[in-house]
Amino acid sequence: MRLFSTSSSSPKPNFPLFSPSQNSKRSTSKTLPPFKTRLPSPSFLSLPPCTANSSPSFPVLDQEADREDSLEPKQDTFKKVLVVRRPVMDVSGEENDDGSEDGEAEGDDVISKPSGIDAGLEEFAKKMPLFEPERGESGGTLEKPLAVNLDLSLYKARVLARKYRYEEAENILEKCIYYWPEDGRSYVTLGKILSKQAKRTEARAVYERGCQATQGENPYIWQCWAVLENKMGNIRRARELFDAATVADKRHIAAWHGWAVLELKQGNVKKARHLLAKGLKFCGGNEYVYQTLALLEAKANRYEQARYLFRQATKCNPKSCASWLAWAQLEVQQENNRAARLLFEKAVQASPKNRFAWHVWGVFEANIGNVDMGRKLLKIGHALNPRDPVLLQSLALLEYKHSTANLARVLFRRASELDPRHQPVWI
Repeated sequence: MRLFSTSSSSPKPNFPLFSPSQNSKRSTSKTLPPFKTRLPSPSFLSLPPCTANSSPSFPVLDQEADREDSLEPKQDTFKKVLVVRRPVMDVSGEENDDGSEDGEAEGDDVISKPSGIDAGLEEFAKKMPLFEPERGESGGTLEKPLAVNLDLSLYKARVLARKYRYEEAENILEKCIYYWPEDGRSYVTLGKILSKQAKRTEARAVYERGCQATQGENPYIWQCWAVLENKMGNIRRARELFDAATVADKRHIAAWHGWAVLELKQGNVKKARHLLAKGLKFCGGNEYVYQTLALLEAKANRYEQARYLFRQATKCNPKSCASWLAWAQLEVQQENNRAARLLFEKAVQASPKNRFAWHVWGVFEANIGNVDMGRKLLKIGHALNPRDPVLLQSLALLEYKHSTANLARVLFRRASELDPRHQPVWI
């Protein structure tokens, strides 16, 4: 006998769930336990109606069918039952707005609907960033900017500092420290800006943080910190910091020179010479070291040695206006006017806009009797530096001595307008 009667309207599954046997004795002697399978859509499997004769002998099938109908509206029970699903084959056809396919709607009246597990998996997949790599990348941590942005930001901060826009410059430098904590230039620039605003405690904290971030291997931070402590009067602490800078990099000439200048101000000339000699030993020829040594020799009245050292300084850097000026002033003291004039020309050629060079040269010419030459040099210096009150002050004094007082008053008034805090103008 047949246990099930198939109907023509229901779709045929791809594989037989039950294989009907021709031998009725095998079916009556050995009964199979009932089981159920869950397909992606309930339309693939439809239980045939049982006849009246077979219903008393197989009550389990009716109970399973009723139970299956009762499980369909409850979606939560699928989570507790282990269900085996077959992969749904791709069917060519466009989906309609209600989720049905055109090809299936034309052939069959049964519309396939997604099961509760499929809907749950779709919602779960939408929430997982694994299935959406673009959203996962954008939602992660911010990428570190390129290294060229550090140079641009440092340049912008220095420009803002020259315009006295310190707050904006500090914000830019804090961002540079956040993105590039290992770079010492941000700490040095920020510390100098804070020092200009007399915020020495904050500047000290910045230098200390920079030394910790760079693990003490940046000599520039040590050297700037030492200069700050020297200005604050902490001489012993400044010596320790200069020593730390030379330990971090023994070829850092600014540390050797700054330490030597500190010892000179404290009267330790022998110690200063020893430090400058070490600077020359480790760093080679340097204009500042040679110039400081030359000034020491000139102070000790050893002029030939001073000229030799000045010559070495100008060889190291022919564009060093300070070295040419210091050498020229030495020749002025020795009354070598011709040599001094040549050295002043060298200084002006090295730095055409240097206001100190034009001022010292003009005063020198005026003092030796070349009033017209001195007036001309001071006017050139004022034309190149129109915001400098010192040049106008010297020019006004020159006009007062060798010309009229009315012109001197006009020049003094103009200088006081340029810098009201310049006391020599008012005196």
